[in-house]
Amino acid sequence: METTTVKGAMCPPLRADAARNRQRIVLAAREAIVEYGPEVALDEIARRAGVGNATLYRHFPNRRSLLLQVLIHVNDRITERAQQALEAEHDPFEALSRLVLDSAEERVGGLCRLLGFGIDHADPALLASRDRALAVTEELLGRAHASGQLRPDVGTGDLLVAVSRLTTSVPGTTCGDDTVLARRHLQIFLDGLRTPPRSQLPGSKTHLADLKEEPR
Repeated sequence: METTTVKGAMCPPLRADAARNRQRIVLAAREAIVEYGPEVALDEIARRAGVGNATLYRHFPNRRSLLLQVLIHVNDRITERAQQALEAEHDPFEALSRLVLDSAEERVGGLCRLLGFGIDHADPALLASRDRALAVTEELLGRAHASGQLRPDVGTGDLLVAVSRLTTSVPGTTCGDDTVLARRHLQIFLDGLRTPPRSQLPGSKTHLADLKEEPR
């Protein structure tokens, strides 16, 4: 059974069928948000998930609760993929590359619009999920820097912003499969991260602290 949280409080475990429905709703919401934005109709998400509207509202009483869970899901998937890269790849730069390229599968760029959509960024579950993702990402960068393969003037913030931008679909274009195109551009980006640097970057290295959201 799957245990859920509401505002950081533990909830009773879900039955297996209910957990499957909840997962289908979150995955359908992720894809619909990438395609249509955070304002996508909840009826459309329910249709894509193959559940009734009542089932969707039973799990997520309002749009914000669903969007919050989508963000947590993506953060957790990034953490999982990063951990897999750390364990499977002996080469630090290859481990970092694996995480970057896998970000295309998670549709990271298409979900950036959620950050300014009224979600409670102080939600304990979201904070914990984000901190886990950032910690393992920083570990990957640290190892790549220590190996001498990653140019020293690139920080974690640089990486995260670049990945978000390169996995964002361009409205009105028909350049083929979005995921394939994103992986192509991410590979070009990765080639530019290797040492020795072939140019001097403008500005200074961006750290995680530089990306903190301003109070609204």
